[in-house]
Formats: sequence, structure tokens, C-alpha cells
Amino acid sequence: MSSKTRFAVAAGIALAILAGGLLAWLSLGDSRAKEKGGGKKGKGGGAVPVAVSAAVQQPSAVRLQAIGNIEAFSTVAVKARVDGEIIALNFKEGQEVRRGDVLFRIDPRPYEATLRQAEANALRDAAARDQARSQERRYKELLEKNFVSKEAYAQIATNAQTAEATAKASQAALENARLNREYCNIIAPIDGVAGRVLLQVGNLVKANDVNALVVLNQVRPVYVNFAVPEQTLPALRKHMSAGPLPVEVMLTGQADPVTEGRLIFVDNAVDPSTGTIKLRGQFDNKDNGLWPGQFVNVSVRLYEQSDAILIPARALQTGPNGQYVYVIKEDMTAELRNVSVERGEGENSVVKGVKQGERVVVRGALRLAPGARVEIRSADKAAG
Repeated sequence: MSSKTRFAVAAGIALAILAGGLLAWLSLGDSRAKEKGGGKKGKGGGAVPVAVSAAVQQPSAVRLQAIGNIEAFSTVAVKARVDGEIIALNFKEGQEVRRGDVLFRIDPRPYEATLRQAEANALRDAAARDQARSQERRYKELLEKNFVSKEAYAQIATNAQTAEATAKASQAALENARLNREYCNIIAPIDGVAGRVLLQVGNLVKANDVNALVVLNQVRPVYVNFAVPEQTLPALRKHMSAGPLPVEVMLTGQADPVTEGRLIFVDNAVDPSTGTIKLRGQFDNKDNGLWPGQFVNVSVRLYEQSDAILIPARALQTGPNGQYVYVIKEDMTAELRNVSVERGEGENSVVKGVKQGERVVVRGALRLAPGARVEIRSADKAAG
């Protein structure tokens, strides 16, 4: 190929590249001009698909929220009151027992022997007492007829009083022996649920030993202990004056209350180390839904707010000036609206700054900007 031919080819290629660059620049300029003249769009361009929910005005309860702990209504550590060997165990661990049920039996034979001996001593001393009384009556008659001296009668009267005291002592020993025989049957003092058995059949026990045989917890009813900030105390006392305040408990991970009880106790002092005051609620717990030691979410209902504005909590966004929502106007554009959140109500929030019926964005807010055009779709489509 000659030098002229090569020069012609190179010139043609350069002209083609120059023409392509010029065409691309003109196309880019035209696109920017269209964007400038097309109005505000979403962050990704075009109308933003969103899901909305209307703000609702309805009565809503004002509550105090806290974390609480379940406590048994009563707890009894069952111990032996006499020494001996355990010969029977009449319940299973975790079983519900009734007051008066025999839980353990201790070998009663030594106490039965002591009881028989005490009965014999009581009969002997009772007979001696009766004999001394009879003799004292005869000597009194003889004294009235001056057949015996006053000193002789005084001695007989003293013997009668001594026999009376001896008989009473024997009767007391008999009653104590009967009690010890009864204590061989260890009974449940309350209705409750038995815990782990600490001593099995065959073990020797001592009266009032440090270690209990078993621990019983009464779970119907139960207490819920919790604490609230001291700033809530004036409102709490104000609404308590109208009657007992209802208390609700919710298990962790659940939105609906398990059961409802009532507030029965407010501590007489604020804890200065935490700035909180301790409260206690009582629950019937008929279905055993609450268990001692369990942690629960507690709410005390103070009063009903009739004009509360509720929106879904997921509509709330957080910015430099606090929390806000996007409100969809009639011209299908988004308006950024600052709101103040008063409290949460499950999946909703009670807010100020939004009117009843106004539509707030619950999905798609991350792609919005103030004044952006929107397209309302269902929640599933907006999420997609």
C-alpha cells in the first residue's frame, strides 16, 4: 500500500471517531435538557412506587411501660419437724399439690412407742390426782369437825395440788408425743407446685435442718414486680385515686397481653440509686400462663385518650431534626412532615403533626425526596 493510500485510510478513521464523539455529546446534552424540563422525580428517576397508610384518630390508652419479674404469691420451704428416716414420698417433682396433702412420711415407730408411754404416764398421774382430790375432800370434812389438825389438812391439800400439777405435766407430755407422731407425716401447708426433691426415701432427716426437703411455690395468684421512673409518680397517684389501675403483661416476643391484673402496691420511697419507684401487680393466673422468675413486659393503663392520632410505626423516619414522615398530598407528591412521637401502641405510634385521614408512606420512603412524584401501590408491590 502506497503512502497516499495509508494517509487516506487514517484520515477516514479520524473523521469517523470525531463524528461519533460529536453525536454522543449532542445526545447527552439533549438528555440533560429533558431531565431539567421534566419536573422532580424520585432518587432513581420517575415516579416512586410507595405503599401508604391513612392516619387514624381513635381512643388509645395511655400506659406506663416497664420490664417486670414474676414472683410466687407465697413460697414455703418444707422441712421436717422431727428426726427420723424418710420411708415414703407421695408426690412427683413439678406436681401441683393441695394444702393438707401428705408429701413425706418419716418412720413413726419410735414416736408411737413414746406416745404409748406418755399415755400410760398420763393415766397413772390422773389416777394419783383423783386419789389426792378424794383424800383432800375427806380431810376437809374432818377438819370442819375438828378431827384433824390444820397442819395435817394443809399437808394433804399440798399433796393434792402436787398431784394435780403432775397430771397436767403428764397430759402436756402426752399432747407433745401426739404432735411428734403427727409430724411424721409432712403435709403441704399451701396449694402450690412442688420443686426439686432434695432428700429421697431412705435418707435421715433432722428437725428444722438448714436444707429443706422441697420448696413449694403458690402460682395462683402471682405477683409481678416492676419499677417505673419517678417522674411518672404524680400521674400514677392521681389516677390511682379513682380506683385500682389495670395492669397487663406480655411475654417477650408477643404483642398481645397474656392476662390482665390490677396494681396493688406502690413502694413508700423512691430508690435514689436508680430514680425509680417499685410497683407490684397481682394476677389470678388461672391458666398458669405466668411462672415465678419469668421476665415479662408490663404496662399500667392510666386513662383513655379519645383523640389520639395513630400511624404505623414503620412510617417513621429519623433525620437531623428528629423524626419525620412523608405525607402524600393531593397532587401525588411527597411532603416531608416533622412529627413528635408520644408513645408506641404495638405496631402503631401515637404522634402529633399529622391529621386524621392523611396518607403517610410506610414503604418506599428511602427513595423519596421532598416534592418527589409518587405512585401508590400495594405494600407488596412497593416492597418489591
